[in-house]
Amino acid sequence: MTNELIQDLQWRGLLYQQTDEEGMGKLLNEQKISLYCGVDPTADSMHIGHIVPLLTLRRFQMHGHQPILLVGGATGMIGDPSGRNEERQLQTTEQIDRNVEGIKVQMEQIFDFKSENGAKMVNNRDWIGAMSVIEFLRDYGKLISVNYMLAKDSVASRLETGISFTEFFVHIDSSD
Repeated sequence: MTNELIQDLQWRGLLYQQTDEEGMGKLLNEQKISLYCGVDPTADSMHIGHIVPLLTLRRFQMHGHQPILLVGGATGMIGDPSGRNEERQLQTTEQIDRNVEGIKVQMEQIFDFKSENGAKMVNNRDWIGAMSVIEFLRDYGKLISVNYMLAKDSVASRLETGISFTEFFVHIDSSD
């Protein structure tokens, strides 16, 4: 079962490969799904690397699905070593808040937030920021092995030059 959205994404070169094209077409034809894209607020404006995933998310919204825009107010405070040779400059809470506001204004230019399938913008600092280190280590830290973390390319590539505990810690949720 083909789907107009899938055909559009393929035509635009945005969909290269999928596991179950027929199943995905059926799902998108029969149900309205929610899907998300995340952005760390490292600046008060989005950059060119954000445009493709966000416009793809907008295409889903135009076909009746609901986008969830995840702004990394917590992860943006820590930094992310992915693809970097050195640690990201840490920003103040106030700067992160200004950056989130700037990104929100831009998101409002791209997405519809008012319709039935209106976009939702969420900030991971709302739930991560209230968690203590003890709670995190007790509830989540025990589920992730050091071997798993060391096997990540982005962590392994930084072992020679050095990686801070902060960056190592934030890699728990990355997918390389």
